[in-house]
Amino acid sequence: MRECEDRFGTHPIQICHDWNTRPHVQENEGDPRRRPLTRGELQRLFDRADEEVEARLAAGRKGAAAAYRDATLLKVVYGWGLRSHEAIMLDTVDLFRNPKVSAFGELGMLRVRFGKSSRGGPPKLRTVASVVPWAVTALQDYLENMLPLMRTGTSSAMWFSERSRRLGVRAIGDRFARYRDELGLDSRLTPHCLRHSYATHLIEDGHDPVFVQRQLGHVYQSTTSIYTHVSEDFANRLLQAALTNIPELNTLEVTP
Repeated sequence: MRECEDRFGTHPIQICHDWNTRPHVQENEGDPRRRPLTRGELQRLFDRADEEVEARLAAGRKGAAAAYRDATLLKVVYGWGLRSHEAIMLDTVDLFRNPKVSAFGELGMLRVRFGKSSRGGPPKLRTVASVVPWAVTALQDYLENMLPLMRTGTSSAMWFSERSRRLGVRAIGDRFARYRDELGLDSRLTPHCLRHSYATHLIEDGHDPVFVQRQLGHVYQSTTSIYTHVSEDFANRLLQAALTNIPELNTLEVTP
């Protein structure tokens, strides 16, 4: 760098960032090794994120705003089943009303503009319906009470760093890993597992598989199937229901 300054009077600077580049080749998001978090693990994760905010505020320590932002960001990744890059690239203008569900107001729908692209293709667009009420509440609170304090200028970005720039994807991974390790959770868990959790929990809660597929932006339902890892209790209930609905099995006489 010093040689560049001596010879040319300037030095190289970084011009490629998360906000102005598109992911080219991403990891196989259907990797079966990526398991969802259980509902209990999710609760512990989000509780830990909230506790961090409260602890920093109570102690008057720096970083409370960043902790608040990241707690909300993790909830948004799960609450709308987003990839990390999709969440980071959200703008406030990507939220709008769902005419069929007025209860969520202007947060009824979320437009994903930087979805995973096919190899060499442009980002895929999709619209995700809001279906997790507590996540909507968390995001609404952040937009009203924290974002105005972090935003500078006229940018419509939803997530800002302490330097008032659009947040990078690494921030999600770092914060998630910290809380994961502090809680003693499986070290193989990543923020992408929140997306798997979203898909799994929607299926367990009775949502139509085709609806879940559309929410995730999958072309093939087989990809969504790889995403979902229903609990043993849920699988047993499905099996019992299926057996109950087969009259022939309920009338068989078994000879010892």
